[in-house]
Amino acid sequence: MSKLDLLQGTLDLMVLKTLAALGSLHGYGIARRIEQVSGNQVLLNQGTIYASLVRLEQRGWIASSWGVSGNNRKAKFYSITKAGRRQLAEDARYWQRLTGVMDRVLAMGADGSGEPA
Repeated sequence: MSKLDLLQGTLDLMVLKTLAALGSLHGYGIARRIEQVSGNQVLLNQGTIYASLVRLEQRGWIASSWGVSGNNRKAKFYSITKAGRRQLAEDARYWQRLTGVMDRVLAMGADGSGEPA
């Protein structure tokens, strides 16, 4: 089975949720946690995760500060802002609605009803 291609906006939502759940993390830690939670169905390279972090910071949904990582290296740590928490709640509601609709459509029976065939 191939790895999942992320739809536009899903990575940003994953990053926001990870920071909301775990607090301040550096980019590598965020990427590894998303991979772990996804059961390695989502694999993130440095360019992908950092593009998301830049985008989220430009929108004011996360903030960054320099610190020292677990291996004693200088690293930029990211945390979610109040605006980011509001966006996370809005995006989560949207994705829950969308997945509910997709579940109903995919369960559609051969006769076009909402009942499985």
